[in-house]
Amino acid sequence: MIQLQSAIRQIAVVAAVFALAGCAVGPNFRAPAAPGVDRYTAAPLPRATVGAETAGGDVQHFLAGAAVPQRWWMAFGNAELDRRVAQAFGHSPTIAAATAALKQAEETAKAADGSLFPALDAKAGATRQRQSSAAFSDAFKFPPLTVYNASVNVGYVFDLFGGVRRGIEAQAAQADVQRAQLDATYLTLAANVVTASLQEASLREQVAAMRAIIASLKQELDIASRQQAIGAKSLADTLAVRAQLAAAEATLPPLEKQRAATQNQLATYLGVPAAQLRLEPVTLAAVTLPTGVPVSLPSTVVAQRPDIRAAAAQLHAATAQVGVATADMLPQITLSGSLGSSALRSGDLFAAGTGAWSIGLGLVQPLFHGGQLLHKKRAAEAGMAAAAADWRQTVLVAFQNVADTLQALDYDAQTLKAQAAAARDAAKLLALTRSQYRVGAVGYLALLSAERQYRQARSAAIVARTARLADTAALYAALGGGWPDSAQTPLRSRASGTAPAPAAANRARAPREPAPTPHQ
Repeated sequence: MIQLQSAIRQIAVVAAVFALAGCAVGPNFRAPAAPGVDRYTAAPLPRATVGAETAGGDVQHFLAGAAVPQRWWMAFGNAELDRRVAQAFGHSPTIAAATAALKQAEETAKAADGSLFPALDAKAGATRQRQSSAAFSDAFKFPPLTVYNASVNVGYVFDLFGGVRRGIEAQAAQADVQRAQLDATYLTLAANVVTASLQEASLREQVAAMRAIIASLKQELDIASRQQAIGAKSLADTLAVRAQLAAAEATLPPLEKQRAATQNQLATYLGVPAAQLRLEPVTLAAVTLPTGVPVSLPSTVVAQRPDIRAAAAQLHAATAQVGVATADMLPQITLSGSLGSSALRSGDLFAAGTGAWSIGLGLVQPLFHGGQLLHKKRAAEAGMAAAAADWRQTVLVAFQNVADTLQALDYDAQTLKAQAAAARDAAKLLALTRSQYRVGAVGYLALLSAERQYRQARSAAIVARTARLADTAALYAALGGGWPDSAQTPLRSRASGTAPAPAAANRARAPREPAPTPHQ
């Protein structure tokens, strides 16, 4: 026993020397540098958008270098919108799935850490056996016997070239991938809830405007029918009003269809069946257009957008795999040992004279594997190159998202200004035409044409106002949602549907899902 302990101590010293002297082969990961640009569009953006003399027509100022608020959806100043996002965070299955995937990756990474330590196993068993007596006389037979044994076995692989450490590094990087994807799920879900809520509010307002127009047309049809009955108007005038009314009524079902589909989609985002959806209405009038729009620096977007961070973590994992494949081509030294006892009776285990032990070192140097190890290394290097290209592509798409939304906001403001002017002029034209019609200065066709222009202008103005709000939400999402450090995850820590509590920033994801595109 003393000799065994002495041998173990000597090998432990050797193992420590090898471990300290060992190096990790393969390339060391370095986070790619952000592109050297200071803006997102070819031409510099204006400092502010144009304004419009209508609801939702405020001037929006582009704040260069400003940070995105962590809970950016609260910038719209609507409590129901905030409640919906909080409910989605607390009940959406996509959040639950992404959270479980992160837990799985983290536990896998922790399991990989165990490779750095010796494996220690205890074994015990009993064997019933009988020796053959063929080599002896028939008179001499071995009776059956039972052999009891118990032992402790130790095994250890010296990580001389860092293959084990590179494997642990790869697993940790995969956990980082899942962490970024969870943040992307939060970001995408918040953006989807906001944009769907805005779309639902827009459709509700369009439906209300159309119903008001239909009510007016029904009154005109009633008047035209009575005038036709007394001979003051012709059948053609009545038919013209009736056709206009039918055309207006035909626009309602598609709007209601879109509204119903949007509400069903909202139910999915909020994690409830459509039959159980309970919503307080969100109106465009109750949603505040943020007038200060942050425009984070490109380097900040690279650091905080979850899909970019997921691509960087994937590159990290691919880089570590090159080290694993390289270490597999180099010598491996293993330590094995056992200490045990064997006896014919269980009570004699570990008694004097029943002990046995062994200890040894093994060396394996791959010589010929049909080119497998070499090609695996080359495959790992190709995977690293592919991951690097994927990171660059992800950055380009992210910058495109930001550029699209910034330019969309500028054009949205111009569109709303023009549509608001068109709606005002159409309303004035309709009022003037109605006055002229009452005194007989114009006919029914002129009146109906004015009403059609007003209906179209009113609907277009509502759509333009919604587009500004939706594209503002898309910009917040495209910039990464304001979660630069996932070591402190305020959103992820909540399981209830209550509003988020103030906390440090969360390290943002997207599923490699793209940020919401500008409103079309």
